[in-house]
Amino acid sequence: MTRARATGARGGETPLARYNAKRDFSATAEPEGRVGRKRAKALAFIVQKHWASRLHYDFRLELDGVMLSWAVPKGPSYDPAVKHMAVRVEDHPVSYNRFEGEIPKGHYGAGKVIVWDRGTWTPAGVPRQGLEAGKLVFDLHGEKLAGRWELVRTGKPGDRQERWLLLKKRDAWARPESEYDVVTALPDSVVETPLGLVEEREPHGAVPAATPAGSDLSAAVKAAFPRTLEPQLATLATGVPAEGRWIVENKFDGYRLLVRLQAGKARLITRNGNDWTDRLTALAEELGRLGVARAWLDGEIVVLDEQGVPNFNRLQDAIDGPANRDILLYLFDLPFLGDRDLRRVPLESRRAALRELLQGHGGERVRFSEDLPAPPSQVLQAACRLGLEGVMLKRADSPYVGRRTDTWLKLKCQRRQEFVVVGFTDRTNAPQEVGALLLGYHDEGGRLRHAGAVGTGWSNAQGRELHERLVALEVPKPPVHAEAPPPSRRGGPARGRERWVRPEVVVEVAFGEWTPDGHIRHASFRGLRADKPARAIVREEGVPAAALPKAPKVGKAGKGAAAPAIKVSHPERVIDASTGLTKLDLVRYYESVAERMLPHLRRRPVAFVRAPQGIAGQLFFQKHAEAKFRGLTELDASLWPGHAPLLAVDTAEALVAAAQMNVVELHTWNSTARSIDKPDRVVFDLDPGEGVPWAQLQEAALLTRTMLEELGLRSWLKTSGGKGLHVVVPLAARATDERVKAFAHAVTDHMARTIPQRFVAKSGAANRVGRIFIDYLRNGHGQTTAAAFSARARPGLGVSMPVAWEQLGELKGGAQWTVQTARDHLSFESADPWADYWTTRQALPRWPGKG
Repeated sequence: MTRARATGARGGETPLARYNAKRDFSATAEPEGRVGRKRAKALAFIVQKHWASRLHYDFRLELDGVMLSWAVPKGPSYDPAVKHMAVRVEDHPVSYNRFEGEIPKGHYGAGKVIVWDRGTWTPAGVPRQGLEAGKLVFDLHGEKLAGRWELVRTGKPGDRQERWLLLKKRDAWARPESEYDVVTALPDSVVETPLGLVEEREPHGAVPAATPAGSDLSAAVKAAFPRTLEPQLATLATGVPAEGRWIVENKFDGYRLLVRLQAGKARLITRNGNDWTDRLTALAEELGRLGVARAWLDGEIVVLDEQGVPNFNRLQDAIDGPANRDILLYLFDLPFLGDRDLRRVPLESRRAALRELLQGHGGERVRFSEDLPAPPSQVLQAACRLGLEGVMLKRADSPYVGRRTDTWLKLKCQRRQEFVVVGFTDRTNAPQEVGALLLGYHDEGGRLRHAGAVGTGWSNAQGRELHERLVALEVPKPPVHAEAPPPSRRGGPARGRERWVRPEVVVEVAFGEWTPDGHIRHASFRGLRADKPARAIVREEGVPAAALPKAPKVGKAGKGAAAPAIKVSHPERVIDASTGLTKLDLVRYYESVAERMLPHLRRRPVAFVRAPQGIAGQLFFQKHAEAKFRGLTELDASLWPGHAPLLAVDTAEALVAAAQMNVVELHTWNSTARSIDKPDRVVFDLDPGEGVPWAQLQEAALLTRTMLEELGLRSWLKTSGGKGLHVVVPLAARATDERVKAFAHAVTDHMARTIPQRFVAKSGAANRVGRIFIDYLRNGHGQTTAAAFSARARPGLGVSMPVAWEQLGELKGGAQWTVQTARDHLSFESADPWADYWTTRQALPRWPGKG
């Protein structure tokens, strides 16, 4: 190996001599070290995430034409109480700031490198003096890091390993690590997914935002077109924020609707994931004429009254009635266009692109939600005078994230929210009509709480319809947590005998205020909500203006979306004694992989493995709603007659809430709720017997793949998170589960007959000593397999990881990635190895003698 010539020796060497001496620039893509010229612009800083022999973070500060560098094994922390070791290493060239890639094996620092953060830094004092004194204080202005920081030397200058500490100073940016762990929350490259400066995402100075004349989509990234999309939700605020640039829009009194455009056809999806295309055919046809090949659009459907004001009751009547063509769609966001993911593009540019897309459209029912160019407080006053519901405030520079966020705010003229109907009373002198609705909401533990009652706001006809619907749901006991007496016993509007119902109906209610014991006063019924599940209904608490804007929340769920923040009970509880991993670690893991994991979970029956006392304690296998998780979906009971309703995890909120409820593993059916008896995949679970070496399992996976290819079937590979491997074949959901299981059984039998020294067709540990059982039983009706990205309740908390077939030879075991390492592995992944899986639908070939 030839090395670049060093230009000096330690003590008298020139800058970057040590850097150049350690590298062979004919073999590595790293830039050769040259001292940069002095520049007038601000000094740069960069943090590179480097997976070499072990994962660490390289923290670099520009000074005198080079990058002063420290290796920080655990990365930065916003918690002033956390002091992470930082080892001073050789200075790097400024040109190294652009380096992302792989350093070849056998070379210094071999491994993968990404740019984890970048920006500028401002020294507090004279930096060279601070460096020599061993105390360097500075401010960072990055995409993830901000505020005042300090490097303190703990070793002696010139030590072979010069040890320092990196710590956060106490300021407005400081936060406990238990509340926010920046390396877990934001694990990815800022080159691939730019975030913009964190100080600009939390700006100072309040003026209404003006939408630019043109759209700047430079922050967009190329991405596969998603099948589903989580909508961004707004936080209720009690006042106008004093800081930030805000786009002001009308708050429409309607139903939220996402539009998926592909090949000139529109699918209309509610915020709860229901497909309403067939109910809104006129809108779908008009959207299909936009001339857009592929896009996701976000908006709200309304029906206007004679004064041009949205009327919620008219919308409900119109959806399934003759006035369906009166429904209008106001579009306000464009998270995806063509082959570009726009979710990291600032809102003002996304809206500009949406306006351009709709210009010249000429349709009657699809409209752009215009900005209201006035101070938010004035717009709110005007909206209330006109009888509107309120206004929306959206941060002009905010990204689009699929959760509730404080960069989108809703200000209401009157208090108003959804409630679950838990009971009703008959109307006096008209027993076939509802006299009052008894209301409830879910608390943080998922329990239903009394919320009071509403006794006005509906017509006689609506009262009869409500009565008929609720009688069909009647149950003998109240479904609410009986900590407070029901409202009719306390003089509220619900006078008369209470009749209790299953908590399935959701209504929207306007009211004056909350009482100290958690009931509403001066309530008025506004309508039924068919777009929101009962389990998602919680009490909305308005955020005071003084509390806005908030600091970023924990939980970046993959690239471009964030999972919801959630309160974790007993976060310190150890889940796995072998590693010391805690419940908080598990919650944060599922928070971080939510965006990648949800396509494997949505609308698919799921079973949980729960570990309330950790994986060494008793484990519980749960398929039905024995405990309530926030946001969890109960599927239609008719899907599995004779059983309690099956469960599905359709949102990031539900996934994180499941982890909070001690769920370690998530196992899914091979079919979705849409075609419960017709699987859309077949799984071959390669289960090694005692004494099977790992190389033999790798060989078995290749043999299985070859067998399937001869049958004309493409397959995808994932680790099991335990000892084995899963080979997964996507199918068109046409064959019955009996036939799919028979096919899998036939493949297993054939492999066992053809290569008996490797495979066995009978289950049971005694049958597979030294051999591999391809578990075809995973394909029976109601059977489940560990979902992609699921953790496993085994020492080490391995993770089922999708991989490319080309990676098979590099794998070292079925639990190669764990809750500790999986998300960091994904941040170095250059392409999704399963990207084509979602668009591959294959017919099941016939097998002689197996149907």
